[in-house]
Amino acid sequence: MTESTDDILTRPLGVPEAVPAQPTSRLGQLIAAARRPRIAAAAIAAGFAVAAGLVLALGDPDGGEPRVQVAIAMREPTMRPATQAPPTLQPQVLATAPSTAPLQRSAEEVETASGVTVVRPPGSGPSDAVVIRVPPPNAPRLVPAPDPRISEAGRHGLMPKLGEGRIRPLDVYARSEEPGTGPRIAIVVTGLGIGQATTAVATARLPAAVSLAFLPYGGEAEHATARARDAGHEIFLQLPMEPFDYPDSDPGPQTLLTALKGPENADRLAWAMTRFSGYVGLVNFMGAKLMADAAFEPVLREIGARGLGFLDDGTAPKAATMPANKGKTPIARAEIVLDTTPRADAIDAALAQAEARARANGFVLVSATGTALSVDRIARWAKDIDARGLRLVPASVALRGVRDKRVSTAD
Repeated sequence: MTESTDDILTRPLGVPEAVPAQPTSRLGQLIAAARRPRIAAAAIAAGFAVAAGLVLALGDPDGGEPRVQVAIAMREPTMRPATQAPPTLQPQVLATAPSTAPLQRSAEEVETASGVTVVRPPGSGPSDAVVIRVPPPNAPRLVPAPDPRISEAGRHGLMPKLGEGRIRPLDVYARSEEPGTGPRIAIVVTGLGIGQATTAVATARLPAAVSLAFLPYGGEAEHATARARDAGHEIFLQLPMEPFDYPDSDPGPQTLLTALKGPENADRLAWAMTRFSGYVGLVNFMGAKLMADAAFEPVLREIGARGLGFLDDGTAPKAATMPANKGKTPIARAEIVLDTTPRADAIDAALAQAEARARANGFVLVSATGTALSVDRIARWAKDIDARGLRLVPASVALRGVRDKRVSTAD
């Protein structure tokens, strides 16, 4: 018999080949044969084949994913008893159909269905009562903007202009003064257009006669100013201008500077004027240094040449000498800044001072920033202003009420 190569290599040299003892019984012979690798592998494979054949032939009732069958019985939903509203509240009731009973709706559902945007303090929700203020039929309505008669395309976008027959945006876009008698107070609230929540609260809470001034930087400036005008507020554009401590105090990009040449400031002014439409004039944003410098005169002349006015918000000390107003641009300055000291009692005291000055002189122009505190104090103060014999008027009255100011074209 031929000896395998493995046996030759693994047997020690010089040792004779050991002949394994052959089993004598038949069972031993079967076990010895089963120990051979090829026969064992063949037996295991045959066992697997037989098991697979049995599964395919008979099936496996417990194989695969566990399954269960459950009978589902359909039941009619139980009707919950309607919640009884407090006796002091009058919930909104809507009729669903002529032949059915009225269906009570929650305040949130009514607001959603009406499409009205409701502004509330953060974290608050709709109350059980819905209050909708409907303006009276004789309330002043603002002209839609932009008006093509007083608009033109500029290098940065659509700009206001003086129209044919010397029609001014100052007159067209202004909110008209409501008829009445008594001392008048005009308020302009500045710094809006950046924070959407702050702007929305000021637009909703302040009386429509309060004028709002918007910065040119807000990404939603066009939409925010349109909403403000829809609510009845006339609007102003705030112009970023150089303060004395620039650049420590920086009004932002496109700031008009005393060191820039006339065409550069004119280009920055044109950029600001295209951010939104419908404004009656411009208000300074900082700018104490520029307003006291000769570089402000051509800026002021361009503002007037486009049929607009200019308001000084009164936050900077009044300059000893003002640049010449060769274009006779309508100018006014706020006499009182309501929130110089940002405390509730200080703002209330400033409002009382404004009342006293209005009673003494017949008219006063005041300014305030659009912070939540200032808006809240003004809104509270204005609730019963009529009962005190005073009237709120738009800030444009300070610009349009001077008869000897004319608008001329720029050189």
